[in-house]
Amino acid sequence: MKQKALYVFVLVALVLSACSGAASGQPVTVRIGWAGSPDTLNPGMAIVVEAYTIFELVYDSMYELNLDGSYTLSLAESVEASDDGIVWTYKIRDGITWHDGQPLTAEDVAWTYNLYKDTPEYPYLNGYYTPYFDTIEATDNNEVILTLTEAIPNIESQLIFLYILPKHVWEGVDKIEYENFEMIGSGPFKMAEYVQTEFVRLTANKEHFSSPPKVDEVVFQTFSNQDALVQAIKSGQLDMITEMPNTAAASLDADPNIELVVGAPLAPGVTDIIFNQMDPENCPTEEGGICSGHPALRDRDVRLAMSHATDKQMLIDVVLLGLGEPGLTLIPDGLGVWYNDSIEDFAFDVARANQILDDAGYADTNGDGVREMPDGSQALNFRLNWPSDSINAPRMAELLGEMWRQIGITLEPQAVDPDALTAQCCPAFDFDIMIWGWASDPDPSALLYVYTTDAIPYGSSETGYANPVYDDLYNQQQVTLDFDARKDIVWEMQRIVHEDVVYIIPFYDASVQAFRTDRFTGWITDQAKVELADVTSLTRIEPVK
Repeated sequence: MKQKALYVFVLVALVLSACSGAASGQPVTVRIGWAGSPDTLNPGMAIVVEAYTIFELVYDSMYELNLDGSYTLSLAESVEASDDGIVWTYKIRDGITWHDGQPLTAEDVAWTYNLYKDTPEYPYLNGYYTPYFDTIEATDNNEVILTLTEAIPNIESQLIFLYILPKHVWEGVDKIEYENFEMIGSGPFKMAEYVQTEFVRLTANKEHFSSPPKVDEVVFQTFSNQDALVQAIKSGQLDMITEMPNTAAASLDADPNIELVVGAPLAPGVTDIIFNQMDPENCPTEEGGICSGHPALRDRDVRLAMSHATDKQMLIDVVLLGLGEPGLTLIPDGLGVWYNDSIEDFAFDVARANQILDDAGYADTNGDGVREMPDGSQALNFRLNWPSDSINAPRMAELLGEMWRQIGITLEPQAVDPDALTAQCCPAFDFDIMIWGWASDPDPSALLYVYTTDAIPYGSSETGYANPVYDDLYNQQQVTLDFDARKDIVWEMQRIVHEDVVYIIPFYDASVQAFRTDRFTGWITDQAKVELADVTSLTRIEPVK
């Protein structure tokens, strides 16, 4: 209770001082609103995108991803690769310090990479960023020598989200349980205060080696109510919002003090309808698997019928107000050449969907409008869950209920706290259907990994899908150096999972963000990608004079 009272006091103080901070000597504070909150501050255990937004600001990594999709060396001043692409030598910049004043050296980098490589409990970092790491060593010349087991085509994307941690802090803690509240990094912002599901306050690292911020503080405030989030930027309580219901876009665009920015997200997004296909016989019980999914969802015919009964264009028009494109697989159209645009989607056809279920033996034997399993054991009544901080999922769930009711399928819809939903999901598989989403890496390998059998016990697989043909193709594309040959493999993988109806991908949505023009200037809005909470904007902006 005291913590909340203090938080309210701080917010009021920020509102009163934001405009005059530079002139009055008060900290110049940027206030950003969003609907979510980091699930953890431990980079090895984080899942939700809000955590990675904070990591990008507080930590440095070997490369920086630019808004045009290119890469720039960050911690390293130079890199050399052996002729066979196996050995990569990075010369770390001299003179970099951690937020606690200790020097950052190649020893920290090598130690961090070995930590990620050797910790299988880290669900994403160990699974698809480090599988080809053989040895990582630091030299007396402040170099990191990364030796791979074989050459890979995407070293930049494999290193970009491996945030470098201070060895002197992390070597003495439990790498899994460590909550990392102090969050000692080397990035352009420092952790100052964090209350989960309420706010994150960062202060500027004015000594950052490449991107010292011009502002003094950034506060990310969580809003559980969408209307309150929109009203907060209109009233001046916030300077920028990273997300909003699309229904609010027109009113924000009409406000003379607010600029609306719409475009491709920096991390191309994908919204997915997730089917629990895990067979209880293969349940990863040692990793906490419960595997309570409805057996009908393991039948491709049921998933295919539901896909035919899903009107994606209606979802785009109603939920996104047209600001999106129909989806196909987890690889979004924002990944350009990696996106297989030759796939023909399952047509919206309710009659066809009903016929598929009829032919498969799912009948409504008692006349209540709901089909039963062919053996009559269970009705096709599915639990439908989504994270409670999702802006679009509630309306989508309502529409899906109406669409699928036409084919004799009913839903039990319920929003769930994101952390609790993560626990239900992976690798517990304690659900039937979920609405969630992914933010993509610049390389397709990360999202392709989600479909693999290897991902099931480590919490990356949401569906329990297992296909040895797909697994073999995944391993091939990981080490295929010829660009066109790798692209062909990636396209074939997408064709396979679409044909197997592993997910229904309703749409790829645009990024819609907004900022007040009377508070700060310098937001980057003229690039191919839109991300105002990115380190590039937040280190550039300064108060309007």
